[in-house]
Amino acid sequence: MEIIRGNIYDYPKYYDVLFGADCQAEIKFLRACFERYARIPVHRVFEPACGTGRLLIRLARQGFDVAGLDINPKAVEFCNKRLNRYGFPSTVWVGDMTDFRVRRKFEAAFNTINSFRHLPDDRAAISHLQCMRHAIRKGGLYVLGFHLTPNRPPTCTEEAWVARKGYLQVNSWMKTISLDREHRKERVYLQFDIYTPTRSLRIADEFIFRTYDRHQFSRLLKKAGGWEVAATYDFAYRIDDPIVVDDQTEDVVFVLRAV
Repeated sequence: MEIIRGNIYDYPKYYDVLFGADCQAEIKFLRACFERYARIPVHRVFEPACGTGRLLIRLARQGFDVAGLDINPKAVEFCNKRLNRYGFPSTVWVGDMTDFRVRRKFEAAFNTINSFRHLPDDRAAISHLQCMRHAIRKGGLYVLGFHLTPNRPPTCTEEAWVARKGYLQVNSWMKTISLDREHRKERVYLQFDIYTPTRSLRIADEFIFRTYDRHQFSRLLKKAGGWEVAATYDFAYRIDDPIVVDDQTEDVVFVLRAV
């Protein structure tokens, strides 16, 4: 097997097969959040760190005006080409989620799979939340999903899953290598094994996630200003089953409303 040690996000085709295989539950949940918690009608939707745009394209095809940004040019190119393929304009651009402005505000935004935790410190996270507040109209939403670090050993330190598209199969394995609560750093290993009829390829990557417990994120929101928590959910995405976040909660989706 050919082995590449590099950035997983530089391979949007494989990333999209893996994470775009089943988006139905997320789309249904997002639309339900828009209807239940936004205090204004939602027509325009924004995704920071949008990657391949696996959710953006589905929302566009359901009638929403969509846009996004990502720091990785390869992901942005992949996303815009797909939008164009379905007759939509190129509305995704290369940008930093901690330093951007939009020309016209949106009614809702989302970031659901831990991208927020790539931000290395509170300063970057606060800057992101403030940029998002400037991008969202008052009464609009930011649906933000990520893993909290509980006050006990985490139950989920390793995940593996498989996705297929035609003759292409992608196996993924993600594992926590180390967890430093004092310095709030979780070191993660992520591996893609790609199989086609003519090739076997492994892409291996490591990165650092910022850790948050519920109190740390609550303080962060207060410092950033401009948001209230309208509801909290887990990654089951059941709109009628909100959760109460406590010191043992791990996966959580914060439905933030702009005030």
